Amino acid sequence: MNSQHLSALQRLEQCFEAIEAWNPLVNAMMIVDTDGARRAAQAADDATAQGRSLGLLHGIPIAVKDNLDTAGLRTTYGSGFFKNHVPTKDATVVRRLRQAGAVIVGKASLHEFAFGVRSNNPVSGQCRNPWDITRIPGGSSGGSGVVVATGMSQMALGTDTGGSVRIPAALNGITGLRTTLGRVPNTGCMPVSETHDTVGPMARTAHEAAQLFAVLAGFDPEDPISESVRLEQFLPNLRQGIKGVKIGVPTNHYFEGLDPCVAKAMEQALDTLKKLGAEIVDIALPGAELAHASSTHMIYLDACATHAERLAIGGDNWSPQTLERMRMGLSYTGTDYARAMRHREAWVRQMQNAFRKIDVLLSPTTKTVAPPIIEDRNLFEATRAVTANTYVGAFAKIPGLSVPCGLSAQGLPIGLMLEAAAWNEPLLLQVGCAFQDVTDWHTLRPALPTG
Repeated sequence: MNSQHLSALQRLEQCFEAIEAWNPLVNAMMIVDTDGARRAAQAADDATAQGRSLGLLHGIPIAVKDNLDTAGLRTTYGSGFFKNHVPTKDATVVRRLRQAGAVIVGKASLHEFAFGVRSNNPVSGQCRNPWDITRIPGGSSGGSGVVVATGMSQMALGTDTGGSVRIPAALNGITGLRTTLGRVPNTGCMPVSETHDTVGPMARTAHEAAQLFAVLAGFDPEDPISESVRLEQFLPNLRQGIKGVKIGVPTNHYFEGLDPCVAKAMEQALDTLKKLGAEIVDIALPGAELAHASSTHMIYLDACATHAERLAIGGDNWSPQTLERMRMGLSYTGTDYARAMRHREAWVRQMQNAFRKIDVLLSPTTKTVAPPIIEDRNLFEATRAVTANTYVGAFAKIPGLSVPCGLSAQGLPIGLMLEAAAWNEPLLLQVGCAFQDVTDWHTLRPALPTG
């Protein structure tokens, strides 16, 4: 979106034009707040005329995933149980957007209760990948990924439990940041798993994601998971380069079973980073493949606790696939949860030790490009197939950044994942900016289908 010279209202109208053109095809915006967004854009332009800035996000159009509460604006969580729900209070992150001068365009689609990678829900239906509308956009923040890729908003908020920011970022060719657990408040977000959930920025570039992250981060006493960890003034340092940064390439799990196009994109990305001065080293992370099962036990049991009453009710307010998948958690036990917690403590420590040897861990975000939408495909298996790498970092509570790094022969985006020690998001964003300064994958846009 080449909009630096445009007013806030002009940028917003560009978004509305993109919504009109794209949304009937991809079904990514659940609710468009036309009047509210125009009022906010006008307020930004009025402030500009007076020589004032409303904040770091002055006049920037942003879409909000529909599991985050927006006061006075319908928030459904992608669920038939909440299809007419209108919150009276903003989620903390939404309030911070408004305070920073953002223009909230509306609510982006998601998988039902943010519990799946297809981004399908019984309120608005299936969201589709704009690069190929027969394929999934990833999830659960699929709508957020699509609206940024198509220009329906300049930035978006997503949430990431086991990959729900990074996966749609990868599959839609944009940038997405999973934040350290506790860095960004979850107050006002319908939870999947309080032990894993994070709110994260999604944008076309790492630089834009950094702006959004700087606004979102910060302690919230209303959120029991929130941590009071200072975030330094990192934005001025984003372009200082990555010479000497030690990037670890895992020798197990992460690169196993890759699509050939993904493997090729990783080789090219590593070569680019090496030319930028990064030091590439191999690192073994034994047991990485075991994190997925333990993480699944915790996430499913947390979700079952949140939705216990609705799971007991069942019925047409659920989509059958999500209901079946979530009810799998009812077969897990307290012993399973305790074992998973002990496993997690050990894994967190193992990853802390790994980051004493390296600065950044590099891997494919997903091992394959976006899979097709297949109505009867088992949702559990579909989720497992694209979350193999992303669950590992979520289990360790660490931040992860997905940036575009290639296209398949079919023209489908490929994502590169960079992970770092807890609270080290600035380094990830610095590496992401360096990579994007010498590549153009983040500038590519899907073409609007014709005919």
